Amino acid sequence: MSPMHKRGLNQYGKVAVGSEASYASPHRLIQMLIEGALDKIAFARGQIERNDYAEKGKNITWAISIIQGLSASLDTESGGEIAANLENLYDYMIRRLLEANKENDLEILDEVSSLLKEVKSAWDSMPADVKNPSAEAPASSVG
Repeated sequence: MSPMHKRGLNQYGKVAVGSEASYASPHRLIQMLIEGALDKIAFARGQIERNDYAEKGKNITWAISIIQGLSASLDTESGGEIAANLENLYDYMIRRLLEANKENDLEILDEVSSLLKEVKSAWDSMPADVKNPSAEAPASSVG
């Protein structure tokens, strides 16, 4: 694929994601962030395999930034033990990604991807009333 085609596809992807993010629920935004981190880790994996270490570093850094954003979005006061556990898990993932970047370690990238997929699976399986509580609110009646 030519560099011009790659730029075009990248720009299209940015517009598509930007459009979806404009209308997405907070729940969907978290899903999109997790998907983005998984994509960046997958790109980094391929770049290690191709010895493209500069681009690998950029994608791992981007994945780390996304995970830091996920961690920063946690409500540790009302989220209780679940939020605290996620915060610790995100911190662990970041440390492992830093190590993977330093060592060019595919197994670590696979480990972090697996952990993110588990978190994503939990988000994906949430009931609709948890995903969008306002949609389930009963309409008030005048009477």
